[in-house]
Amino acid sequence: MRPLAALRAARRAPLLQVAKSAAATIAAWLIAGWLVPGHLPVFAAIAALLVVQPSVNQSFAKAVERSIGVIAGVVIAVLLSLALGGLSWVVLLAVVVAMVVAWSFKATPGTANQVAISAMLVLALGSASPDYAVDRILETLIGAAIGFVVNVVVVPPVLVDPARRDLALLGGELAATLDRLGDALTEPQSPARLQELMLEARLLRPMKDAADASLGAGEESLTLNPRGSRHRTELAAMSALLERLGPIVTQVIGMTRAYVDQYDDTLPDEPSVPAIAEQLHRAGHDVRLAVQLAEVDPEPETLTSAIPALTSALDIRPPSSRNWVLIGSLTEDLRRIRAGLRDED
Repeated sequence: MRPLAALRAARRAPLLQVAKSAAATIAAWLIAGWLVPGHLPVFAAIAALLVVQPSVNQSFAKAVERSIGVIAGVVIAVLLSLALGGLSWVVLLAVVVAMVVAWSFKATPGTANQVAISAMLVLALGSASPDYAVDRILETLIGAAIGFVVNVVVVPPVLVDPARRDLALLGGELAATLDRLGDALTEPQSPARLQELMLEARLLRPMKDAADASLGAGEESLTLNPRGSRHRTELAAMSALLERLGPIVTQVIGMTRAYVDQYDDTLPDEPSVPAIAEQLHRAGHDVRLAVQLAEVDPEPETLTSAIPALTSALDIRPPSSRNWVLIGSLTEDLRRIRAGLRDED
């Protein structure tokens, strides 16, 4: 089943994106056929289909890539055809020459493939005369322009909601991890539960990576996007929130790691442990509050107050000799979390 799974995406593309691709392809076929008569406007249809991308910025990049690739491929095909004639093996030579030329100019893989495909299509579909080459270049430019215009005019995609969703999930799980660690400190734990705590904490890292990737996609979707101005402020707030939560994710994973590695059955009896556990719950509250203030999740679960709950640094009584390293590590990480949530250096 693995080969079949490789053909399936994690989620379907929006139906609107499919409709836009179809509309751009049909429009390119009709308009290019009218402006450049004589041959089927295959190059225009392919260009339009490829240029409609999930973001306007990607559409522009794909339009440039497609245009440059076709121009280079067509020129190579014409020159080889004029020099060597219309023999069948010239098609293979054109592909090889196109790939070498693209490699010599350090072209991207997409551009290199486009040069080779264009050279092959020109030699395979028609006579590689200068007039034919000019018509195919014009076709491609028309199709690329139509695909770009369709993607800009017809509801240009804005990928802000996925970033908001992933940040809300990260903030909720980070707060829950702080709460779980606070609860665990005050009660004896079994080895299985300790490992479970560690596994749950490690889930924060891929969630942070997913939020980071969603924010990157959101920023890219706003580039060259006429709808982007109204969303840039909220995306900037989300980026600032992730910048604050990122170090806290690292600290919470480290705190959980230290707790699991240094766990001792006498730890719940330490005089400072109840205060540290309370501060962990307060930190979880403040993470949820930060998520709410950034308008990522307007009503996060278990948020009971709109006032920050973290207090000033704790006064810790000396712990027993077997637990002093863990107590010191937890309090220092709490100080860093407090500074991060309050935007303190």
